[in-house]
Parts: sequence; structure tokens; C-alpha cells
Amino acid sequence: MATTTLLPNSRTEPDGSAVIRVLSYNIRSMRDDTDALARVITACAPDLVLVQEAPRFFRWHKKLARLAAASGLVILSGGAPAAGPALLCGLRATVERTEDVLLPLTPGEHRRGLATAVVRFGGARLGVVSCHLSLREDERYEQGGMLLDRLAGMGVEHLVAGGDLNEAPAGRTFRRLAAGLQDCRAVAPWGGEHTWTRDEPHRRIDAIFAGGRIEALGCGVPLGHPGVRDSDLARATDHLPVLAALRVPAV
Repeated sequence: MATTTLLPNSRTEPDGSAVIRVLSYNIRSMRDDTDALARVITACAPDLVLVQEAPRFFRWHKKLARLAAASGLVILSGGAPAAGPALLCGLRATVERTEDVLLPLTPGEHRRGLATAVVRFGGARLGVVSCHLSLREDERYEQGGMLLDRLAGMGVEHLVAGGDLNEAPAGRTFRRLAAGLQDCRAVAPWGGEHTWTRDEPHRRIDAIFAGGRIEALGCGVPLGHPGVRDSDLARATDHLPVLAALRVPAV
């Protein structure tokens, strides 16, 4: 179903709190139409982009920097040092610290990691993590626990985590995350639901979660969002993005 209402624009409130837009997007190592990818990101006007499958090999930083610049953003953390997850941000963000985390490697499986940062928007301060969890159910569940541990150890009240979970909401890893954080789509549904539509069944396997006193104002796939064209979504990558508007209280 196409989006029928607009998400709130980014802004700083008089009390120091901030309304921000967060985008989570699996970009498939930029192997598809990067111009279409940049157009989708730009149209969503995000303050933070939680990237999965960022380029990791030859000239990876140059490629990711080119995408960030084309989208009016800068690289915050991640990429090859985090085994794929990355964070991009707009110039409204004040960066306190970043850290790239490699998760334990299961022999024969793809290396996974987390891109993390603590940022401020006006008087609002939050911890942010981008993740891409395993295709293996048992490993994915353990990685979900590591993600929650990492969030708990960031020393920040307000938290945003998101990414490609490789699992639908009924899965036990998704449920583990939703038990400790609010699933923004479930709390404030907006736009489209399914992020994987390349084959059947269509599924919601990408998500944005929030912790602390963050208020989700709307979250979903930006179908019909101004400037987001279906043709660009089809060409950009094999996943559909998740866009959320969040109100983050001041410190």
C-alpha cells in the first residue's frame, strides 16, 4: 500500500528535543544502480542512514564516500572495518564517538559486525547501531543478544538500532529484539510493510528499533513518499528501505 500521509520533517523542538529521520537500507555492496540508490536516500531526507552490505573490498571507502556525497551525507562509521554495516549522517549531527565491532566468526560463515556511534541533534543524544544478522538461525539468535548487550553498554539512555535481520517478526531473534526495544513499525505503522519482495513470500526482514524514551512517529517502507519512485526502488538494490521519524528527548 502506498504512503498516504507524510512523515514529520526533521527539526529541533523548543525544549531541546529533536525529531529525526532514520533510514535503514541494505545496499547490496552498491552492485546495482547507484544513481537510483542516491535518489532514494536523498528523497527520504534522513539524518541517519543505517547501511547494510556497504562495500567492503577494493576502494570500499571511496565508493561509500561517493554515495554519501551524492546523498548529501557523510560517512560516520563502519564499512569494511565492521564487515558491511555502516552509518551515514547529515550535517545536523554532532558526533561524540564511533566504534566498529566485529562479531565472533563461525567457521564457514560470513563475518558479521556492528557499526556504532553516539551522536547529538540539538539537545538530544542517542546511541546508534547498524547490523546485518546471520542467515543461520542459531548464529542469528546469538548475534541478537550481542546487539542488545552492545546497546546496553553504550552508556546512553536513548538508542536506535536497525538493519537487515534476515528474519520476519515471528522469528525468535526478531522477538528477542522487540522484547527489549520498541519495533518502530509495530508501534507507528506508516508506508509499506514488506522489505523483501523479490520472491515469495514477501516479508518484513529489515527493521528499526528504538530504546529509552524515544517516540516513534511513523515507520515503514517509503512507498509513495515524495521523490521516491518505484522505478528507483527496483533498480537501487534487492531490499526496500525502512524510514522512521523519531522524537528523541533532550538529555
